Amino acid sequence: MKKLMMFLTIAGLGLSVFAGSPKKATKKAADSYTVDASASTFKWHAKKVTGEHSGVASFKGGSISVQGSSLVGAEIIIDMTTIDATDLQGEWHDKLVGHLKSDDFFSTEKNTTATIKIKSATAIKGAKAGENNYNVVADLTIKGITKEVKFGAFVIVKDGQVIANAEFDIDRTLYDIKYGSASFFEGIGDKAIANTFNVKVRVVAKK
Repeated sequence: MKKLMMFLTIAGLGLSVFAGSPKKATKKAADSYTVDASASTFKWHAKKVTGEHSGVASFKGGSISVQGSSLVGAEIIIDMTTIDATDLQGEWHDKLVGHLKSDDFFSTEKNTTATIKIKSATAIKGAKAGENNYNVVADLTIKGITKEVKFGAFVIVKDGQVIANAEFDIDRTLYDIKYGSASFFEGIGDKAIANTFNVKVRVVAKK
């Protein structure tokens, strides 16, 4: 009888501890914001020995994931068929844009989009107002080739929308865009085009 009473007492204590154990807090799911293509901008700038060119492209869509007020991920799609030059007009403009869309460069008929997919976003401690507040690691896909890129970004989450600004350089040769590269073609002299080009991205996304 004493053994039975002792067993029941121990079992009761065990149940009491189990019942009183705090439940683990469930992690809040990330909120998804849809890219507003009309409010977002993509600008590019490329250099060559004899000069430079600049232009734009349009966004096709995408989304940004936010947990609380923190950036946690994103997938942004650029419409490569809209690539355009803003520093030229007339015949020279048309020739440059046509060349950029050709197989020498972005082959836009076969590869209509490029994609930036964020793999990680780390908040920068002590970031000053207006300066980059995230270090981003992303997969950039151009012409069906995916390579990792790293860059700083300034992100604001406010009033039901996310605004993300970033600037970084892209090595075009990693995406099989080697036309005019002195790294692959000898003796091209002043016709050489820089391997890297710069992009400035401003993405606006809304719920």
